[in-house]
Amino acid sequence: MSQPIRVLFWMLGFLAVVAAGAALLIVPLGAAFAATPVFNGLILLVFAVGIAVNIRQVLRLQGEVRWIEAFRRSPADRPPAEAPVLLAPMAKLLAGRERSQLALSPASSRTLLDTIYLRLEEQRDLSRYLVGLLIFLGLLGTFWGLLRTIASVSDIIAGLSAGSDAQAMFEALKAQLREPLSGMATSFSTSLFGLAGSLIIGFLDLQSGRAANRFYNELEEWLAGSTRLSSGSLGGEGEGSVPAYVQALLEQTADGLERMQRALVDSERERRLGTEQLGELNAQLARLAESQVELKAALKSMAQQGGGMSEDLRAEFRLLSRTLAAAVDGKRQ
Repeated sequence: MSQPIRVLFWMLGFLAVVAAGAALLIVPLGAAFAATPVFNGLILLVFAVGIAVNIRQVLRLQGEVRWIEAFRRSPADRPPAEAPVLLAPMAKLLAGRERSQLALSPASSRTLLDTIYLRLEEQRDLSRYLVGLLIFLGLLGTFWGLLRTIASVSDIIAGLSAGSDAQAMFEALKAQLREPLSGMATSFSTSLFGLAGSLIIGFLDLQSGRAANRFYNELEEWLAGSTRLSSGSLGGEGEGSVPAYVQALLEQTADGLERMQRALVDSERERRLGTEQLGELNAQLARLAESQVELKAALKSMAQQGGGMSEDLRAEFRLLSRTLAAAVDGKRQ
């Protein structure tokens, strides 16, 4: 399977470009941030959470891919030690099955794929929500600034007097215009940070979504190669299709027959191994018997020729000969 970690390089490269652009525009961005630190600080906090969520999604997919590769290589009696998160239902269903003889029914395969698809979509829900939240915070700051501007302009208009000195009225107007201009700065700065943050998080969500779709497609191809079609699934939904309970019974029967066949193959393998070991043992016993017969003959010859031997030495040879003969007879029995 392809490695989702490659998508992380694109995401980090895009964030590096954004950081370089922000560094070049640090002075105007700092002034815009200072217009309303509360709203803009909240937007930057949501922006940082969105980056962390998307990176975590890609790293989780990488962990699922590592589990699939470890599952393919591991024997049935020793499953991978690392438990998956998104593929937890599939790990429970495939636990204890032979990797080379893995077979799933179409219903089981479709159920697994639907469950994994829902988990992948649920994983992306938070990222999509954060994109919308950034837009909402930007618009909220915009409307908040507009409300301040409208209220300030209303106060300015109410404070104007036609009979006052023009110079004094102009100076008062300049002083009073600071408040509506501050409200406009609030509205435009929050819109800037909110929309820019949503654009960046949207791109990261797009990349993590591509990695998730590629992961799902490759998983579907792998499960399709392990799906066993039955007569009921081939018949479609017409009148000749097998009822669901009959199909389930047939699939269970087929699974039982496959397990029985594997047990017979294992039993035959063990029987052949036992026969080979027994044949080897017989050959060793035959060689031992031949050597004992030769040794017995040699001892007899030595006993006949050794007239000068002591009685103790002859007794030792006879005892050794009887012991070897008894050992050979016991092995043959």
